[in-house]
Amino acid sequence: MSVPAFTGSNVMDVDAAKIRGAGSNVHFDKVSVAYGAHVVLHPLTLDIAPGEILAMIGPSGSGKTTALRAVAGFVRPASGRIRIGATDVTDLPPYERGLGMVVQNYALFPHMRVEDNVAFGLRAQGADKALIGERVKDSLATVGMLGFAKRYPRELSGGQQQRVAIARALAVRPRVLLLDEPLSALDAQIRRNMVEEIAKLHRDLPGLTILYVTHDQTEALTLADKIAIMRDGRVSSHGPTAELYRRPPNRFTAEFLGRANLLPVTVAEGAAGPKGLAKARLGNAVLAGAARGEKPGDKTLLCIRPQHLSLTGDEEHTNRIVGTLKEVHWQGELTHLVLDVDGTPVRVSATRLPVSLPEPGSAMPLFFAPGDTSLVPEDVRG
Repeated sequence: MSVPAFTGSNVMDVDAAKIRGAGSNVHFDKVSVAYGAHVVLHPLTLDIAPGEILAMIGPSGSGKTTALRAVAGFVRPASGRIRIGATDVTDLPPYERGLGMVVQNYALFPHMRVEDNVAFGLRAQGADKALIGERVKDSLATVGMLGFAKRYPRELSGGQQQRVAIARALAVRPRVLLLDEPLSALDAQIRRNMVEEIAKLHRDLPGLTILYVTHDQTEALTLADKIAIMRDGRVSSHGPTAELYRRPPNRFTAEFLGRANLLPVTVAEGAAGPKGLAKARLGNAVLAGAARGEKPGDKTLLCIRPQHLSLTGDEEHTNRIVGTLKEVHWQGELTHLVLDVDGTPVRVSATRLPVSLPEPGSAMPLFFAPGDTSLVPEDVRG
C-alpha cells in the first residue's frame, strides 16, 4: 500500500501563535530523575530554541527517553524545573502542557476510525464539534492522509499509521512536538521515506519545536538542528549537528555519531597554525588536524571519517598514511576497505577505486585533507 506524500498546499492554516514558535522554547533547569536510590537522569540543564529540532541520541539506558517523558509530564523530576516558553510546567498534568507526542507503537485506538483517533485529544480538551471537524480535516491534509479518514488502524500500513499519529499530535496545536522512537517499528525503506517527510513537515511548520528521541544516528543527522548525545544519564555533548559531526569534542561523540577512525598521535606543534591546524605525529608521518589548544607532547587522537579518506593524493589531500590492506567489501555504490595502520584498524568508504586494488596484505597509501580532520581527547569517557 502506497503512502501519499505530505504536500505544502495542504499545510494547516496555523492560527494559534503557539505553533508559530511563540512560547515554544523548552528549558531544562538542573532536572534530575530517580527511581528510588537509582538516578537515571543526572541534573540536566539544556535549552531547545523555538522552532528548533533537537535530537537526543545515546545508548539504551542513557536517559534520553526519561528526559522526553519529563517534558511530557509522565515522569516527575526529583529536582529541577522544566519550562515551556515562560511557563513552568513541572507541576502541570500532561494535558495542560500544550504538547503533542508520537511514540514508537503510535498508540492508535484500534476500535476507532482514523478521524476519531485524530479527534481524541481535542475531545478530551472539550473542543466544540465544528472546531474538531476543522482541525481533523486540516491535520490529516497536512500529513497526506485525508482520504483515509474512515479507515481503521488495522487497514493502514505502518507508515500510514505513523502519519495518523503525527496528525493527532498536530490537531491540538501543540507548542512542542515530542517524538519518541517514532520510526523504529518501520522497515528500512519506509523509515528513510518518513525521515524525509518529517523534515518536510517541519519546513512547512517552521515554528514547531521538536524534541526527537532516537537510536538512529542517520535520523538525527538528517533531521536535527542540534543534537544532544546522552550517556549514563548525562549529556556527553550538545551542539549544532554539523559541528558535532565534523569536530567531535570527545571520543564518545566521535565514535557514537557516525563511523570514525581514531588514530593515536602525539602533538608536535600545539599552537594553532594556519586555519586553526596543529601538527601531530603518527609514527614517522607528520599530519595536520583541527586544533583544540593542545600542547606539544600531548597524546591525543586524530579523527577522520571513512568517506574522507582517498586512495589518491592531490593538492587538497596532503595528509598521507600507509596501511596494510586487510579486507575489501563491495556494497554497490560504495566499496568499504579495512586497513591496519600501526595496529589501528582504519576504514575507508570509497566511491571510486583504482583500476585494480593491491592484494590483501599489501601496503597501501591513504590521503586526506587536513580540514577534514580534528584532534579529539583520548579520554574514552568524554
